[in-house]
This record gives sequence, structure tokens and C-alpha cells, in this order.
Amino acid sequence: MGSCGQEGTPSIQRATEFRNPVIASDFPDPSILKVGSTYYAYATTDANDNLQAARSTDLVHWTRLSDPLPHLPNWHPSTKGYTWAPEVVQIGAGFVMYYTARLAEIGRQCISVASGSDPAGPFADRRSQPLVCQRDLGGSIDPSRFVDADGTAFLIWKNDGNCCGLPTEIWAQRLSDDGLSLKGEAKSLGVRNDRTWEGNLIEAPVVVLHDHTYYLFYSANNYAGPDYAVGYATAKSLFGPWMKAPENPILRTRAPAAGPGGQAIVEGPQGDLWMAYHAWDAGRIGYDSGGKRAMWIDRLTFEAGRAVVHGPTASPQALP
Repeated sequence: MGSCGQEGTPSIQRATEFRNPVIASDFPDPSILKVGSTYYAYATTDANDNLQAARSTDLVHWTRLSDPLPHLPNWHPSTKGYTWAPEVVQIGAGFVMYYTARLAEIGRQCISVASGSDPAGPFADRRSQPLVCQRDLGGSIDPSRFVDADGTAFLIWKNDGNCCGLPTEIWAQRLSDDGLSLKGEAKSLGVRNDRTWEGNLIEAPVVVLHDHTYYLFYSANNYAGPDYAVGYATAKSLFGPWMKAPENPILRTRAPAAGPGGQAIVEGPQGDLWMAYHAWDAGRIGYDSGGKRAMWIDRLTFEAGRAVVHGPTASPQALP
């Protein structure tokens, strides 16, 4: 992956400002966990590690960490490249990682869970089978955890129907108190790829509750193209009905950032919200073109009930 940091930053720059990207090397599908005053970022596999991790105190300057998931479960193939989109949460005194892996026996992506005592890892997955695997719907990917106003925790994800010509939908299921198992039945949120800009998929679901309104952020379209973008829907309860925002997509290609998405929401040091996401260099979209998906961050605000991402911003902006 190379070292974390910024590329192309001017030598003269005020200490109160930063420029995107904040991790200039390939760091796709980022998620960020805040532990005290320290941030931990996690990302999809690279050429060396099953998953990637980095640490920061300000969301801008990052230090690369060792592979947080050095060993994969026995049901995963030995081939690298199938471990995607991790999210780590703190539950009690420990840490739980949800991530996407491959169930070798069916050749589909599924969701599993690992645990550890340190946010930097190592995490261990002791399951004999994945946590979620919708075999008849193409598999399951992109997990995130949402805690409702009453303290009930849910796992949110998408079925991977675009792998095999099926629709993609967002799903939710209640989590156990320790976050390591599921309760009840999985239920669709009724949100699927049904808008022209979304192409053949929606993915990367993240739910935020703000001022008694539920905001479901998601990415859509081809991840390796300029049409990949971020939209959102709103509802008055987790299970809807959801209404997609008429101004979607709210984060889209704007040079030098191409195909932004795979987003996560994090609280900054001053208590404001930021969206972390990956984006290609505008001149190199796709790995076949020698591109990389660097990590960017931009402010997220709510204005008159609308979610607004102030980006992609490549010019200098105030530190979080």
C-alpha cells in the first residue's frame, strides 16, 4: 500500500488547514472508529494484508498499522483479495469487527465477525460459517452496525445481487448484546437500486439518527467508474418507509476526485460530523488504469432536513 499521508500538498500551508486525500495510497471502503481522542481507520484488502488499518489523532495525519485480521477462518479460500469493507465497533471492554469475506464452498461474498481486545488488532474470527450469507440473493456484503434510540443494535448490509443479475437491497437484523450473533429474522428496509443514477447496485449502507430522523447513506453504480456516487434516504423509523432524497447523488465526481463512495460517518475532534470515503484520481479510474482509491474526508451537515456533504474538496480547508 505504501505509506499513509498526503500527496501533492504545497510546502507552504497553514497548520490550521489540510488538503485531501488524507490517506493518499489505496485505502478503499474506509470506516473509522473513535476511541477516546484516537481514531482508527480500516479498509479493504491490499496486496499484502487481509485488511488495512491506520491510526490518527486528528483525522488528517495517519500512521499505517499491521494487518488487523492476520488469519482468516477455514471456510475462506487461501486466495487473497476477497476481504472487504471492515467496520470495527467498541462493545463493553472489547472490540468487534464486521467484515466481508468469501465462502469458498459457494464462491460468494458473505459477512463475518471477529473480536479483539485492542482496536489496532489482532482480531480473531472463530466462526465455523459466516454470520450472514444470503445464498439465494447473491451473498451479503458491506456490514455496518447501527444503535437505535432505545439502545437496540442492528447489523445493516446489502445483498450482493449485482454479482449475478439480481436486484440489490438494504437489510437489517438485530444483534446480540455482545455483537457476535444475530437475533430474529433479517428484514429488507425496502431500499433498492431503482433510480437511474444508481445503475445496477446500491451498497455501503450507513444509518445515522439526527433530530428524530433516520438517514440512510449509501453508494451506488459501478465502483470502478466515474458514475459511482453517494446518496441517501430518510425515514421516521429504521424499517421505514424510506424516501430517497430528490437531490441525490449528494457526493459525486468532481476533479480531481472520481467515483467517490464507500462512505462512513465519524465525529470529528470538535464534535462535528465528517464523511470519510474513497475516490479515484480523476486521470486514473480503475485498477486496470493504475488507479487507487485514496481516502478523503469532508464535512457532513444537516440543513433543513437535508444531508449535505461539503465535497469532494481538494482545496485547503480547516482542520477537523
